[in-house]
Amino acid sequence: MEKILDIVQAIAHEKNLNSDNVLAALKTAFVQTAKRVINYNFAFEAYIDDETKSMKIVQTITVVADNDERLQDEELAPAYISLSEAKEYDDQVEIDDQLQIDHELEKYGRTGASQLHREIEYHIQRLVEDELFNKYKSKIGTLVSGRVTRVDSNNSTYIEVDEVRAVLPMKSRIKGEAFVVGDHIKAVVRRVNMDKENGIQIELSRTSPKFLEELLALEVPEISEGTVIIEKSARIPGERAKIAILSTHPQVDAVGATVGVKGVRINAVSDELIGENIDCIEYTSIPELFISRTMSPAIISHVEIVKNEDGEDEKAIITLPADQKSKAIGKSGINIRLASMLTGMQIELLENDSVTNENGEIEEAKDGVDALEALFN
Repeated sequence: MEKILDIVQAIAHEKNLNSDNVLAALKTAFVQTAKRVINYNFAFEAYIDDETKSMKIVQTITVVADNDERLQDEELAPAYISLSEAKEYDDQVEIDDQLQIDHELEKYGRTGASQLHREIEYHIQRLVEDELFNKYKSKIGTLVSGRVTRVDSNNSTYIEVDEVRAVLPMKSRIKGEAFVVGDHIKAVVRRVNMDKENGIQIELSRTSPKFLEELLALEVPEISEGTVIIEKSARIPGERAKIAILSTHPQVDAVGATVGVKGVRINAVSDELIGENIDCIEYTSIPELFISRTMSPAIISHVEIVKNEDGEDEKAIITLPADQKSKAIGKSGINIRLASMLTGMQIELLENDSVTNENGEIEEAKDGVDALEALFN
């Protein structure tokens, strides 16, 4: 094949591939074609002829003694040649030398040409898929956007993202969302798989906590620049979320920067999440204080950390006024569930005899009628 290097450059440019990888794929295609049309048991190599700039196929064969048993083995014989036969090619040859015999695929006519075309197409396609696989594998957890091209009977949404088609399963959609063909949507890459039958498969998600983090980074410059760091996040998609954030600059208020003036930044993210409420919590490495903050809006009296046998934090026992218990639990248990997800600990609530006053301060309850008054005033 003439001007093979020009073909390599053309394919590399058209498919946006590395030219060295394309050349390697073409060599593999030539070798596989030679095996199919000549002999599958032969050892072939492909190389570029520097003079003609064309691809050459050579069969490598080892010289053995005339009585070598391997010459009688049907599977092994093609890789070996007897010394007497080898001397017909080169009278200076010796045992264990390797001869290289040229083969021209052009001699095999239309069969060789069509087989070579199929092999090149196959190996270039595998190369394209490998490149895409590696590209999107590195994008797991990052934000992508695209146009909806189809919604199937299982409510899986197919989205055209750059040069590939990804799928957003119904389970990874926020409750209440519905998409139609032509919609432009954002999501994060959740999983990337490759199989021989279906090729590359990219699964997206809008329910992952990572989706919330990526949206915040898009909306809040301090997060994208690294001035504010999202330490942890937890979501119950479409309902409520909690994020623990930390400022790396003494003059930047992490919560204020994330919320924005009059809540404009956090509201923009909430709108993308179908009205999901987002609680911003200032992160601290002090576990008792961090747990207390995650229980907001409930006011906590005391936090005790219980460790497991390995010395790791396992459970938090939270003591709080009786009138704060419903706030701590939240509607349908959502607040305590998110706090547990964010801290990674089981949370147990204990009521004490204190109450909170109108200023949100905890006071010891009084006996008798005064105690009741304290609860309802």
